[in-house]
Amino acid sequence: MISILAQERVLGAALGIAFTGSILFHQRREIYRSIPKNSSYSYQYKELTHGKNSTDLARMWNKAIDGTLGQLVVFLSSRGW
Repeated sequence: MISILAQERVLGAALGIAFTGSILFHQRREIYRSIPKNSSYSYQYKELTHGKNSTDLARMWNKAIDGTLGQLVVFLSSRGW
């Protein structure tokens, strides 16, 4: 049998998850309702995220990560990780 303290924690976690989920659901529903159906917003968003700028951004991101963590990767590789 589970102790009373553990039962209270499980109940609190379940209620917290349900409460947070309901708040997120209602917020998303309101956001989707606020966007007009015939809006060109989705097209503009798709163009910005999948256009030429996204490949440039990915290239710059990879270069920055290599510059920042390159020494760590070399060190871990020499240790056999």
